Amino acid sequence: MNATATAREAQPSRPQSEVSRVRRLPARAAYDAASIHAILDAGLVGHVGFAASGRPVVIPMLYGREGDLLYLHGSVASRLQRTLSSGIDMCLTVTLLDGLVLARSAFHHSMNYRSAVVFGRASLVTGEAKEPGLRVISEHLAPGRWSEVRPPNEQELKQTSVLRLVIEEASAKTRQGGPIDDEDDLALPTWAGVLPCALTWGEPESDLHVPPDTKPSPSVLARRGSSGAAGLEHGTHEGGRRR
Repeated sequence: MNATATAREAQPSRPQSEVSRVRRLPARAAYDAASIHAILDAGLVGHVGFAASGRPVVIPMLYGREGDLLYLHGSVASRLQRTLSSGIDMCLTVTLLDGLVLARSAFHHSMNYRSAVVFGRASLVTGEAKEPGLRVISEHLAPGRWSEVRPPNEQELKQTSVLRLVIEEASAKTRQGGPIDDEDDLALPTWAGVLPCALTWGEPESDLHVPPDTKPSPSVLARRGSSGAAGLEHGTHEGGRRR
């Protein structure tokens, strides 16, 4: 564990600086590595924010975590990769929606959520470290998938840029529970409570070129859950070079 992670775990109730301090409802904030890592690990898409040519830019990206490092990837020709690889300050946010909080008044409606905001600088990953970085991203999205497929070849690696973001400081913020209505509104004849929200995976849909007797790989079934390949649809998506 690096010094950054050790410092956050030693001071779990305090931000490392004003940059990561949660000011609105600070009681909902956490700064320990375990809380932040749990949210990052549960998410799939992070929104990367940075300044380019004097203007703010926010781009959704896939990512993977290894300790206090986050890996991002993209085309070597993309503005994002070229800009971030120069070592500028950036942030990455991940938000998980757990439910709509429906109150008796419009003002007190809210959401139950878990969110993490990460601050740091990205550096370009080169040489032999590039492929392991891509594997971290792949294993985050579909654990076990990397060993089931062909690894990237030399030309594909040349076309792909990999960035490593050291988590210099971060914060988490969560909300749980029902609405917090004004006492005068509790007698209103309006339903109030929480409408839960969760990400669920559907049945695997085979590519058109997959032989009919080919079952989904273990990584796919693990991501799908206990329902396995029941009701598997075949040939519903054309193969091709779409991304």
